[in-house]
Amino acid sequence: MGSTEVNTTCPYCGVGCGVLAKPGNEVSVRGDPDHPANRGRLCSKGSALGETLGLDGRLLHPEVAGRRADWDTALDTVAGRFQETIAEHGPDAVAFYISGQLLTEDYYVANKLMKGFIGSANIDTNSRLCMASSVAGHRRAFGEDVVPGVYEDFDEADLVVLTGSNAAWCHPILYQRLLAARKARGTRIVVIDPRRTATAEECDLHLALDPGADVLLFNGLLAHLARAGALDRHYIAASTTGFDQASALAAADAPSVEHVARGCGLAPADVRFFFELFSVTERVVTVYSQGVNQSAHGTDKVNAIINCHLATGRIGRPGMGPFSVTGQPNAMGGREVGGLANQLAAHMNFDSGVDVDRVARFWNAPEIATKAGLKAVDMFRAVGDGRIRALWIMGTNPAVSMPDAGRVRTALKDCDFVVVSDVARTDTTRFAEVLLPAAAWGEKDGMVTNSERRLSRQRPFLAMPGEVRPDWRIICDVAARMGFGAAFDFAGPAAIFREHAALSAFENKGERLFDLGALAGMPDADYETFEPRLWPARDERRAVRLLGDGRFPTADGRARFIAVRQEGVALAVSAAHPLALNTGRSRDQWHTMTRTGAVPRLMANTPEPMLDLNPLDAAAGGLADGDLAHLSTRYGSARARVRITDAQQPGQAFLPMHWSGHFAANAGAGALATPITDPHSGQPELKSVPLRITREEIAWAGVLITRRNLRPTGFVHWSRSAVAGGWVYELCGTETPDQGILLARGLLATPDHLVEYRDRKGLTYRAAAVDETGALAEALMAAPKGQLPARDWLLSLLGSREQLTPADRQALLSGRSPAATPAAGRIVCSCFNVGVNQLAVAVSAGCRSLEAIGRELGAGTNCGSCRSEIRTIIGAGQAAAAE
Repeated sequence: MGSTEVNTTCPYCGVGCGVLAKPGNEVSVRGDPDHPANRGRLCSKGSALGETLGLDGRLLHPEVAGRRADWDTALDTVAGRFQETIAEHGPDAVAFYISGQLLTEDYYVANKLMKGFIGSANIDTNSRLCMASSVAGHRRAFGEDVVPGVYEDFDEADLVVLTGSNAAWCHPILYQRLLAARKARGTRIVVIDPRRTATAEECDLHLALDPGADVLLFNGLLAHLARAGALDRHYIAASTTGFDQASALAAADAPSVEHVARGCGLAPADVRFFFELFSVTERVVTVYSQGVNQSAHGTDKVNAIINCHLATGRIGRPGMGPFSVTGQPNAMGGREVGGLANQLAAHMNFDSGVDVDRVARFWNAPEIATKAGLKAVDMFRAVGDGRIRALWIMGTNPAVSMPDAGRVRTALKDCDFVVVSDVARTDTTRFAEVLLPAAAWGEKDGMVTNSERRLSRQRPFLAMPGEVRPDWRIICDVAARMGFGAAFDFAGPAAIFREHAALSAFENKGERLFDLGALAGMPDADYETFEPRLWPARDERRAVRLLGDGRFPTADGRARFIAVRQEGVALAVSAAHPLALNTGRSRDQWHTMTRTGAVPRLMANTPEPMLDLNPLDAAAGGLADGDLAHLSTRYGSARARVRITDAQQPGQAFLPMHWSGHFAANAGAGALATPITDPHSGQPELKSVPLRITREEIAWAGVLITRRNLRPTGFVHWSRSAVAGGWVYELCGTETPDQGILLARGLLATPDHLVEYRDRKGLTYRAAAVDETGALAEALMAAPKGQLPARDWLLSLLGSREQLTPADRQALLSGRSPAATPAAGRIVCSCFNVGVNQLAVAVSAGCRSLEAIGRELGAGTNCGSCRSEIRTIIGAGQAAAAE
């Protein structure tokens, strides 16, 4: 690969930001100023992409039964075992579980192999956990999974409603775009979220509704629009059906503002203000994400939102419309190819025999699946009860991310044959009989589609290491060994994309909006230089927004109002489980941290698993800030430290989704989550599960600072975070301190060559080891709870790898530098590595605004996701000064 900048696309969220990557001794990245999705900006995760490309932990060679194997042996094993399973138990005894991390070409051949040639629709994707309810809602209302709007609508709206979306953290580039529009044109922002998130800190109105009350709120809005005379009667009559039924049910469900406020746990004045603001503002965009989708009634929530836009005709025009923002870089591309078990391909569906026949003829696949397959939760249930006997998992970590994850791990352990294709070892790869090393970002070559339907290229700028292969190649090689080689004889990703585009246009006379026909003949050279563009691409005309003409891809050309009723959450809290547990993303982390967890500056803001809890609930449970809590639901248990915050409503708790067994002993939210799903979308309820919290009686705590990559065992709780030069392991237990010291000391690499200290009672222990160059190799400190010294100086020594001075050596076991050195403190701004202590000093020196902090330290001036925390620090500094 060369050393010039390569245009590619970020592999994180569905914003689809353009990235300029420059390979060299170290890969540098910056935002692509010409990419319309981000205009040169990157969030903290995107800015750190160059730091995720090391080979530590990478899968570089195939493995069979835990031993290195050549590719022929591995592929023959996969193909043979799948064929044997199909021959003995039928095609529905095998399944693929794939990922929104795959490129469109990978997705396409996986879907084609399973549905077209194996003859089963048992292929589903982890997008089921994030966007399936939006897909179902779009199909019910529009007739097709269509996002009508584009990112320009954020610039042109006068009101943006963010519901179930912490965009400031999860889609920060879009959120900063919205804040810029607010500054330029006075855009009003309403945030609907049970938590006071970073997004809620900069809005005009925050509606902290009770969990699961979204349908009631939007039914109330629809009823209010009717009472206020704010309906577009002409649009309703000309372009929709079902309004009378939906309106009548909404009026019965939400007869008054006061009724809605009571049912949502909101102040009537706030509800009234929201309803009136929506009714008098024509240019309204309603943005929704996981807080809406991840529900046992998520599809109804989506349709309740869409109903309000259909009722006012505010859809598909500048600054107007419902807008689903996706969580993964190619969740949209996966939906396009048919990667969900209840889809066929190219927005065609199993409920149409015509569609099944059409795809069968296009693929020349007479054994094509004719009915929908098992969705994710049902798929793993079938793995557990033996209906599915061979499973191929690609690019995802269901042992951590699936709800009721303990049951999923048991199912994987008991499954006859498990294949995993991935870039690194995960909790899931432990269950694989065959491991296949797949290409990672920087090596992959193909297409992705972002939340606004914009196709962009991911391009390689690094050579594939070891024996790594791209996913599409692995899938096609297995298909050939199963006897389907002629249908999978692709020269490269461009050829796959051309077939995908051709299928989208095949016998498509405008019935399906998804149409890439103009790209079906694209030469390889044009594929290489492909510029980001929106679909549809039926011809060379460039459509921007969809559905603005009032015509919809339904049999009669009309949109459908869907009558929906407020239902409760899947499981109500009880005396045994009195809190409602919510889960979601941390600011700087991604999925199960396979990529981001190894980057020190992305771990620095929240280096441990933390449970956010309201002060009233903490007091009721006898919990103090920083206490270790045992968390239990009817499905499983976990542990996390308590962070007390009034941003969390009483009766609710929040645990980030990211913590896998590679980063903590037992802190995964998946183990706690319910597998109860939405009946339409199959998406599980991840935003509210009844929870019990008890305080762990911790007697000792320890910290190990080391270069080594460990996975401790035998501890009540441990977690680790990447730091410059290595790792920090936080350890604790309920044993007496002397027993804790014995456990912790067992982690040291060279226990016989240490500088050590114990107090006379044997309750406090410190040790340090230096390497052959005289640099710090590792240090361990253990003490009764609350008595550990600071470790900032030791961390700086580990990161520097410089030879210690005599004074340093003498001070090692104290943990304090022999010379006064200011510590940055916990990192607040990951983009510029600015810590809480630096911010506090700047505030005390007179920086009393976000702008002043930005000028002084740079913090908050890039992706902006730290702005709310900086504002809190400024407020605390001003309050202290006033005292």
